[in-house]
Amino acid sequence: MSTIDDAIREAVESFVAQLRGLIQQAALESVQTALNGNQPARRGSKPQRTAAVPGSLRSETGAKRTPAELAALIKRLHTHIAKHPGLRIEEIGTGLGIPTKALVLPVKRLISERKITTKGQKRATVYFAH
Repeated sequence: MSTIDDAIREAVESFVAQLRGLIQQAALESVQTALNGNQPARRGSKPQRTAAVPGSLRSETGAKRTPAELAALIKRLHTHIAKHPGLRIEEIGTGLGIPTKALVLPVKRLISERKITTKGQKRATVYFAH
């Protein structure tokens, strides 16, 4: 039994030695990076995404839409609501191929201009064109 215990102890000591070496190497690299003035990426930070919204509404996530793009989307949204009255925003977004998040401002504009009306509350809200 002592040969098994010795083999386990030797394997654990080898693992600890390898781990210690990797930790020292990582510490040395971070010190060198700090001394060179290069700031490494913060731990847990997310990389910037540049996913395009379908229909080329925005070139990258979080970018503002131009007034022309917004006007085109509002017109397209109004046309869709007129052709398909009584749909929820999720259904409208699916029909247009646009995420519902991108439809919030155009819907608010259409409501404020009194081009569409709503019935219901929260997720049960359905839209009708005038």
